[in-house]
Amino acid sequence: MKLGYVILYVENVEASITFYENAFSIKRKFIHESKEYGEMETGDTILSFADRSTSQPKGLEFLKNADTSKCHPTEIAFITEDVPSAFEKAIRNGCKIISEPEQKPWGQLVSYVLDLNGFLVELSSPMA
Repeated sequence: MKLGYVILYVENVEASITFYENAFSIKRKFIHESKEYGEMETGDTILSFADRSTSQPKGLEFLKNADTSKCHPTEIAFITEDVPSAFEKAIRNGCKIISEPEQKPWGQLVSYVLDLNGFLVELSSPMA
């Protein structure tokens, strides 16, 4: 078995994809003509966005993402050789600062931001 998709349920798929293009330099793969689903070019595991009002599993209510003083206990992690530049670009493009780049004991340089939907995003260097 392998991980195929990470799907983030959002209010606006197109705005979320455009945000990720600008804040994290990730290219869009496509947005469905319905504007209810889209994918990013992220390697083997696909990062996708789905409209929360049309994609909600039956009988399951989603938590709201709008409160950026709290977040869900999950994160999206992007690996980059230049964490400080990636962090600055994310902030310039609307991410909220959670923690600035910090050297971890295991060797990675790591920072955290919140995206426009309140999802936690890690920007880190590769593992040594």
